[in-house]
Amino acid sequence: MEKTLPTQELPQAATAPRRSKRAFAPVLLFLAATAYYFSPSGLLPTVKHSGHHGKHHAVAQCAQPTPLVPASTPKLLAAYESLSSKTFRDASILRLSGAVQVRTESFDDLGPIDEDKRWEAMYPFADYLAATFPLVHSHLKLEKVNTHGLVYTWAGSNSSLKPSILMAHQDVVPVPDATVSAWTHPPFAGFYDGKYIWGRGASDCKNQLIAIMETVETLIAADFTPKRTLVLPFGFDEEISGREGAGSIAPFLHERYGDNGIAAIVDEGATFEKAWGATFAKPGVGEKGYTDVSVIVRMPGGHSSIPSDHTSIGVAAEIIQAVEAEQYPTFLADNNPYLGQLYCGTEHAPNFPKKLSQLLATHVSAPVCPAMRTKHKDALALEAAKAGPGTKYLMQTSQAVDVIHGGVKTNALPERTEITINHRINVGSTPQEAWYKISKIAEKIAKKHNLTLQAFTPAKEIPNSITLRASKTTLPVAPISPTLTNITSPYSILAATTRALYGEDTIVTPGIMTGNTDTRYYWALTKHIFRFGPGYDAELDNGLGNIHTVDEKVSVTNHVNAVKWFWLFVGNMDDAELE
Repeated sequence: MEKTLPTQELPQAATAPRRSKRAFAPVLLFLAATAYYFSPSGLLPTVKHSGHHGKHHAVAQCAQPTPLVPASTPKLLAAYESLSSKTFRDASILRLSGAVQVRTESFDDLGPIDEDKRWEAMYPFADYLAATFPLVHSHLKLEKVNTHGLVYTWAGSNSSLKPSILMAHQDVVPVPDATVSAWTHPPFAGFYDGKYIWGRGASDCKNQLIAIMETVETLIAADFTPKRTLVLPFGFDEEISGREGAGSIAPFLHERYGDNGIAAIVDEGATFEKAWGATFAKPGVGEKGYTDVSVIVRMPGGHSSIPSDHTSIGVAAEIIQAVEAEQYPTFLADNNPYLGQLYCGTEHAPNFPKKLSQLLATHVSAPVCPAMRTKHKDALALEAAKAGPGTKYLMQTSQAVDVIHGGVKTNALPERTEITINHRINVGSTPQEAWYKISKIAEKIAKKHNLTLQAFTPAKEIPNSITLRASKTTLPVAPISPTLTNITSPYSILAATTRALYGEDTIVTPGIMTGNTDTRYYWALTKHIFRFGPGYDAELDNGLGNIHTVDEKVSVTNHVNAVKWFWLFVGNMDDAELE
């Protein structure tokens, strides 16, 4: 077989009540120590430095691999070329539109799978996949994990090769009834307007799921037989942290394949960006950490005609104000993938800012101690952050007071108020640092109002108290996937595949996810995890297609390009001899 597949061009915690600060000191010391000594694993291989507080070397940091296409037969070549046809495009529109029409909303308050009937919305989607992709269902082994998790396995002919995983999730975020009228087209109509497919899930991420299925369906039709086993695991509650879906599927796969038993994983994630006069493809090789902190204020109730000076709502508001008044430091840890993008920019982008280039040449490692990061400003990070919040939060822990509950009646003092503060943890930081910050704030306010503070202990709520709790979904910063391009590696194959499809002017750079995907459960399976949305439409794409909000959509060109990318990647991984 010869390598004749052409590059396709893109068409343009219980403790006794206490009030003493001294009694709280051990908790603070523990949190501080944990924050200081905990560090995320993984280094960005393409970023070289001389050690802590050392200047980075001014050497090439962003080598781009040669575009790579897989070996092909005439039938495979013809099948690949058919992906550019109107026939395939029209059929693909119908398939993705139909998938959007199947409502698969996942809700924060979902109960157990065998009790809450709302989970049953997943059954019709599994049926839809079976009807739409008959070859996949006749040639691949389908296993259902925790009722609704779908795991398809396409067995390869060479069992010595580690399998690849292509993942996506079936569920979508709910559409509030109050917002339906604001949609240009009904959110579950899957409307096609000649350029875009509209609807909830169109870009997060039924497009990726359908593209993966279309890839395998067409490969089977072209008589492709993989050497490397391909596994397609589709979770069903990613939008509510994936505990039932990916949280069950990952252990299932780990039991089968073991530690580092998978060659590479591609899941939804970062996409493409135009910056500094260049187009960057940004596969997420890292992911920020996560923690939700609940702050519960308990104070006496009573009739509102004889109020106390401060109610539980007022004290909660005081905590909110103090939290928001103090942002986390903006800094670039040595293993932050965004540092890699800056190197790529200075080497390959014609309009890369001179000031950023100068700061990059003199950049020193961020201090390990959290307190020192606030004292010693990171000039490079602060300058880069001027590009806007989307860039700033690649280098800063975010905090958002997203939920508040308090009070039941206008003439009754609120006895209990609860707020939830969401955090996405910066590379080089830890969830414990966020806990420590909120503990300090709550300690001061608890003392002011003569309240007992229970901070991050398994204590029950008590009257006249402030209780702090961390969510079960707390997650450290993800390990950073290797990004070597001087050897045949999963990253080099991904980059070379991307450049084969979109052209050599496309710069592939390490990216980072500010959110979290289902890959949070897969870390033990492989070091090579890429959170990447490979579809791109240079003419119509603008951001992430309104995911999680009104008028979510995806361009058909973007979607068809995703199918082409998965086709090339599967073939390239099948040909690869990985170390």
